[in-house]
Amino acid sequence: MLCVIPYRDVEDAIAIANDTEYGLGGTVWTGDEQRGIEIARRIRTGTVGINSYAPDQRAPIGGVRSSGFGREMGPEGLAEYQSLKSIFPHP
Repeated sequence: MLCVIPYRDVEDAIAIANDTEYGLGGTVWTGDEQRGIEIARRIRTGTVGINSYAPDQRAPIGGVRSSGFGREMGPEGLAEYQSLKSIFPHP
């Protein structure tokens, strides 16, 4: 299924993308990859693809807002299961 929403300009498209209670993932489609990266940085979502959506399974994956919080995969995902301890032996 594909949902298409018309927009006036890039600022309007970003506002539409960010005006939702969810934020798991999205994709920016563009002929200018650098511009796509700049737009992706402004979209409030857990993951963003540029001209495709195929996340690297080694990278942390997770959502924002009602799509959840925290991360799975990658070092950020493992951090939730770790408890750090500092031990200082007597010199």
